[in-house]
Parts: sequence; structure tokens; C-alpha cells
Amino acid sequence: MKITICGLVVGAGFGAATSLVNGLSSPYSALGAPLVGTVWAGIAKVLSLVVDLGWAWAALAVAMGWLAGSWKRAAVTAVLALVAATTAYYPMDALLREEPLGLYWPEMLRWWAASVLFGSVLGVVGGAVRRPGAIGLLAALTVPVGAAAQMIVLPPRPGIGFAREGALATAAVWAVVVIGAGWALHRFVTARRAVATG
Repeated sequence: MKITICGLVVGAGFGAATSLVNGLSSPYSALGAPLVGTVWAGIAKVLSLVVDLGWAWAALAVAMGWLAGSWKRAAVTAVLALVAATTAYYPMDALLREEPLGLYWPEMLRWWAASVLFGSVLGVVGGAVRRPGAIGLLAALTVPVGAAAQMIVLPPRPGIGFAREGALATAAVWAVVVIGAGWALHRFVTARRAVATG
């Protein structure tokens, strides 16, 4: 029960924070306009480009699945985290843009459906990270490989005037890819050596 509540809280926090960072990074929003030309605008843009990508939302589901442990709990917790993230994201967007929430219902419904479909699978992947051997290795490589694929196929598009921020966001994601893949391989090799010497 604790991990389920944790998934809801973390998911809602992630969704709200993503929307807030997007608002801060936009020179056209009430929050972002006062930051134009400051270092804070650049930082907000980099953060926005990193967390508002598909791989980051997938990483949320995998992380919640990893924390949950068993595959059944992992699937449920990941789904709840993504549903909570979506549920927090769109009302926050509506509030920051001063638009009616009703405008966002069709999109919210689509993302809730995607949360159930893909969140359960990603949660199980996260739960499998704990397993030893090749299964644990493949599960642990899911987020780094997904992030790398997104950087190759659909890299961040920062918009006019934010080329430097786009490059920084891309570098940050590639750093996550290298660190994540390195951790997964190190963990796998260490476990293999322990079995061989034990």
C-alpha cells in the first residue's frame, strides 16, 4: 500500500513539475515572460527539454516498477504513477495558461489509456530490473536504450533562439544514457563475478 501511495505522489509531483517547468521555459507564458533573457530562462528551457520527453515519462514508470518489486505490484504502481502524472500535468497546464480544463479532456483521456497500456508493461520491466542475469540486464537497459533511441529519432526541438539549451538538454540525456547503461553493465558483470567466485 505504501508503494502505491508513493507512486501516486511521485507521479503527481512529476506531472505538475513538468508542466511548471514548461511554463517557466516559455517566453509567452505569464511565468516565463519575466525570465526572458536571464540565466533562469535557459535553465528552465533545458529542464523542460529533458523532462517533457517520452523517455522521461517511461523512466518514471520503470522506476516505480523497480521500487514496487513484485511484477504485479510493479505494473499497478507504474500505471498509477503515470495516471497521476497525467492528471496533475493537464490541470496545471490549464491553470498556468488560464484556459478551461475542458479543452484538455480529449488529450487527457488518450494519455490515461496510454498510461494503462504502456505503464503496466514498463512497470513489469522495472520489477524485472531486480532479477539477476540477462533478464535483469535487459530490463535495466530499457531506459538508457529508449532515451538513446529518442535522441536519434526525435531529439529535443528547442525552438528559435534556444539552440544552446537544446544542445545542453541533448548532452544531459546522453549523459543519462551512458550512466544508466554503465550502471546496468557494471551490476551484471559484478553479479556474474560473484557467482563465479562463490
